[in-house]
Amino acid sequence: MLNGRSDVSPGTRARIEQLLEVHGYRRRTRGSPPAALIEIVFHELESVWAMELIRGAENVAKRSGATVALTESGTRQAPGPEWIEGVLRRRPLGVLLVFSTLPESVKRQLVSRAIPFVIVDPAGDPDPDVPSVGSANWAGGLAATRHLTDQGHRRVAIVTGPEDLMCSLARLDGYRSAMAMAGLDAGPELVRFGDFHVRGGFEHAMDLLRRPDRPTAIFAGSDLQALGVLEAARVLGLSVPGELSVVGYDDVPPAQWSSPPLTTVHQPLQRMAEEAVRMLLRPANAKRAAQRIELATHLVVRQSTAPPAHR
Repeated sequence: MLNGRSDVSPGTRARIEQLLEVHGYRRRTRGSPPAALIEIVFHELESVWAMELIRGAENVAKRSGATVALTESGTRQAPGPEWIEGVLRRRPLGVLLVFSTLPESVKRQLVSRAIPFVIVDPAGDPDPDVPSVGSANWAGGLAATRHLTDQGHRRVAIVTGPEDLMCSLARLDGYRSAMAMAGLDAGPELVRFGDFHVRGGFEHAMDLLRRPDRPTAIFAGSDLQALGVLEAARVLGLSVPGELSVVGYDDVPPAQWSSPPLTTVHQPLQRMAEEAVRMLLRPANAKRAAQRIELATHLVVRQSTAPPAHR
């Protein structure tokens, strides 16, 4: 059981894990040491956004002689039971969970094996004892929208991310705050919840831009969604930024090569992963209360935004 064997029933394992936690058990150091691995858990790997996090993690891990290993959980927000069974066998130096929550049972198992963990860009508000690294999503949403309202846009729509992710809601709150500051209505017809991918951005933009009172600007909650918005504008024959301004979020490398180059909110993805790995590799005797790090975001102005044309 203590070696993460697979022939132990989940119920028995859970009861023993609880006893280990109650009695403060930590695996003794004799025997094989933890693998020199930093395990990163994504629910999907099909984006340049994930690659930026991987680069950041590798920047720090390789200087410490560790290797980055990737796991695709295939489930939204929390890794499945198969993952925890595997990680107990692998015994990595630490685990980074991206866009995730940490179920109490999983947390207990990691703690009982002395496997450090950090959540990067957490899906919800982590428990006080769960370390996390994120960025200033509310401030990013505010900056993106204020850039558009300061240019004179009055019909500004938003295509944010999934409704059950904290970062999506924070960017939406920033958008709403900026609209209120400008004395503008942010009615429900201007708000769309997407999936952070190109197709979702395209479909939501097509719906918004076919309206008779279409927006003159769209703030997309990710650069990939913004690329979908640009494609919708092309299909509908709208020039960017002449007839539609577009702002993205993340500032991933393709943003500067879109047509036109994309105005976006820079989210320090590589640095977020770097900070998370440093937290994992910190010596046990130097660890204190769980840390929460929130890194600053800032607007990068390129050629996809301009004052609205008179209609």
